[in-house]
Amino acid sequence: MSSEPSTSPSKGARGNSFFALVGLMLLFAVITFAVVALLMNIFEKKQEARIPFVRLEEVDEVSTDPAPWGVNWPHQYDSYLRTVDMEESDYGGSDGMTASKLEADPWLKRLFAGYAFSLDYREARGHAYMLSDQEKTKRVTERKQGGACLHCHASVVPTYRRLGLIEQGEMDVTELELAHDFNWPAVMKGFEKMSTMDYPDAHAEIEMTPDGTTASGKAHPVSCIDCHDPESMAIRVTRPGFVNGIAALAKSDDPVPHLPSIQRWRNGKKDRDYDPNRDATRQEMRTFVCAQCHVEYYCATKETLFFPWGNGLKVEQIEELYDNHKFPDGSDFIDYKHGETGAKIYKAQHPEFELWSQGIHARSGVSCADCHMPYERKGAMKVSSHWVGSPLLTADKSCQTCHNVNAQELVDRVHIIQERTKALTERAAVAMTSMLDAMRAAQAAGATDEQMAPILELQKKGMWRLDFISSENSKGFHADQEAARILGESIDYCRQAEIEALKLRAPEAPEPTGEVIEVEGITPDDKAPVN
Repeated sequence: MSSEPSTSPSKGARGNSFFALVGLMLLFAVITFAVVALLMNIFEKKQEARIPFVRLEEVDEVSTDPAPWGVNWPHQYDSYLRTVDMEESDYGGSDGMTASKLEADPWLKRLFAGYAFSLDYREARGHAYMLSDQEKTKRVTERKQGGACLHCHASVVPTYRRLGLIEQGEMDVTELELAHDFNWPAVMKGFEKMSTMDYPDAHAEIEMTPDGTTASGKAHPVSCIDCHDPESMAIRVTRPGFVNGIAALAKSDDPVPHLPSIQRWRNGKKDRDYDPNRDATRQEMRTFVCAQCHVEYYCATKETLFFPWGNGLKVEQIEELYDNHKFPDGSDFIDYKHGETGAKIYKAQHPEFELWSQGIHARSGVSCADCHMPYERKGAMKVSSHWVGSPLLTADKSCQTCHNVNAQELVDRVHIIQERTKALTERAAVAMTSMLDAMRAAQAAGATDEQMAPILELQKKGMWRLDFISSENSKGFHADQEAARILGESIDYCRQAEIEALKLRAPEAPEPTGEVIEVEGITPDDKAPVN
């Protein structure tokens, strides 16, 4: 027998090698499968990002119902539907319960005395409620209102176009014709027509207009078609009031460094009006679509609705325009006569765009959508949230994108600004009520219209400024120093009016009879040290 060890593998070793080989092959197979799956996932995500939507439902220029749009763009539609949520920030923020502002701040009833806002004035809610809330407010149900206010509360442009085509002589306007294209000339014509209607008639016209569904004939609040081209989904401006207003602003001398496209238009040939849909940058458009409605405007039946930006966007520039404006019948422009004093008053709407224009965020190129419609990650896509509301509810997405600060700290900073604005607003309200008391006393004491005229003018200035800030929805945050300046002027004008009214009530003050106390702390002469 040989004593040398055998060089051939044993049966057991051959078995182990076989299993090791099989295991290695399985491992390679698993790794290969995982890599292929990963690459496929990356490919699919890239494809998903390249094709942001699949057009499953046809939408066109009459599709005011947002539901068909939601089939094509489900992420945006899902967040739009959240505008019915009841969550709110400390100062409303568009999704709150409709608490009465008149009950929370009774001085508002005196501010709006003689005007429909003294009947019903509530916190705003989300976009999904904006039409139904308007239909129910006492301002509409108990007072005759103009249909022009549907300019912003309803998805109204197809109705403008239909009315405009009728005004142009086309008596049988079909849905196909309405859906064909936007047709600015017809929209402008219909806009002017609706500005002459009362609210019920204008609302009925909307219900007669197709809404893009088989159940056509339903009025919708502002929806997708109002800010997006149904063909390309590009954001666009659709409201005639804004188009006219921003063109007037471009023609003014007001510096607007936060709107560079206007400056470029001013530096150009200017052979046509400034057109936001043609001239504005995409970032500007992310503000302009909101500024179609979140602004100051005239909205009644004595004249076509207009945005008062011909002198600029500051409160005193708008006031100057109103002061020099005449209605078509030649009478002075006013919103209402004050119910207590008879002063001619300007009613502020909700000048968010104007106040934002004076703030640091505008100067920094931050748009409305950056804060109120922050981007969200949906799979491979970056989607702008359509849950339009207070950024305080989404501080991580709305604020921390730019501010590398703890979210709660950012929210606290906003609260400080808002609380300071609220406190200053309440001081202005006290000044206003004291002014009204003094003016009524002066009128009761027999002050003449001639004597009261300059005081009524001061009242108008003071109340216009108080209303401008108290009706603006950011509670001063959009431009805190500007808000404080305006409220300071309000207090000053109201106190001036109060003083002048008090003089009329007691024009010749009696001689003072009170004891005059000599200055204390001075050493009497008889006790002064002898030099």
